[in-house]
Amino acid sequence: MINELHANSKEHMDQTVEHVRQELATLRTGRANPRMVDHVKVEYYGSHQPLKNLANISAPEPRLLVVEPYDKTQIGNIVKAIQLADLGLNPISDGNVIRLPIPELTEERRKELVKVAHQLVEESKVTLRNVRRDANNELKQLAKSHDISEDNLHRAMDNFQALTDEHITILDELLAAKEQEILHD
Repeated sequence: MINELHANSKEHMDQTVEHVRQELATLRTGRANPRMVDHVKVEYYGSHQPLKNLANISAPEPRLLVVEPYDKTQIGNIVKAIQLADLGLNPISDGNVIRLPIPELTEERRKELVKVAHQLVEESKVTLRNVRRDANNELKQLAKSHDISEDNLHRAMDNFQALTDEHITILDELLAAKEQEILHD
């Protein structure tokens, strides 16, 4: 019972960390990264498709993304989607590929991005603590109904605290690396 609760909580915490990892990757630094356009959705024959499903996206240079659509007739829709995504990028199309020059970040924009990263990590830490709280509440219910002993309750609660601390440390490391990347690239 406790093991199942631990496994479910760990899985939820792992998913939270992975979500943060993906979100931080989309934060634009001064360097080109194909993941910057991961959330761009393109109107494609009546439905919205992720850009990565419709084109090959590469970063041949540190300050350039190249989007090569599989279907050249969709270049106009892709350019429009990138403009609407509010990435601060200006797509340049030559009819075959779309180039996205990555502008140099201003100091002010860098500080803004660091704030966004901090906010994302803080919200995720709250999510981790909520998972711990829910698990602890469930453990207390098990102890109250005498399904587990007081010793097992305290041991399990300590384990959940350690699990939470471990995931918070990972988030702090991700944030520190992203902050370094934003401020010094």
